[in-house]
Amino acid sequence: MTKLLRWLISSFALLVLLLVLGVLVPRPLTAPAEASSTGDGTQILLLANPIHTDIALPVDDEVRAAFADLIPAGLPVDMPGVEYLIIGWGGRSFYIETPTWGDIRPLPVLKALTIDRSVLHVSIAGAIDPAHPSVHPLVITEEGRRRMIAAIRESFVRDGDAPVSIPGAAYGLDDAFFEANGGFNAFVGCNTWTAAMLRAGGVRTGWWTPLPQLLDLSIDLHHGA
Repeated sequence: MTKLLRWLISSFALLVLLLVLGVLVPRPLTAPAEASSTGDGTQILLLANPIHTDIALPVDDEVRAAFADLIPAGLPVDMPGVEYLIIGWGGRSFYIETPTWGDIRPLPVLKALTIDRSVLHVSIAGAIDPAHPSVHPLVITEEGRRRMIAAIRESFVRDGDAPVSIPGAAYGLDDAFFEANGGFNAFVGCNTWTAAMLRAGGVRTGWWTPLPQLLDLSIDLHHGA
């Protein structure tokens, strides 16, 4: 029992150390040259709940054109009144089967903590209050946003040129799920994907940020520093 206790304490201490270093060590190590450029800045939003993050892109002609291939899946990106396209990546079982906290079940949680196939969840929205506590506005360059959009598009599994939708998988009438590239596990999860997309857009994050709170803190520490 003593050996087991020592092992548990050592494992916990190592995990805490990795989490601290994951926030404090910036990725990339040196700030992008464009980070200080605000002349052509555009705002995106990082949305967070206690365990998950999404990226909200303001919908304009460029975003409509880039994601027009989602329309055949029933996602009306071009509908009047749509102001944001919200995109997140996650484990297939937990993400699809847990639309609310009240829907949490053991098997999807187990898959989320081990390994699962990945999906992308895309939804449309009207106005979003950037001052809301769950919203983190970020200013990036226009070129950075183009790179971010390209990286997000590369996350979709495609059949020819069309993203592969998952029939019947949705929370409502304004969202859809799509097959995604990459495997999901507790170490490479939804928030590490979000961080990678942000870095593609020129946002400097921590090296490993598996939780929304860690990603948010790392951005405060490193983005634009």
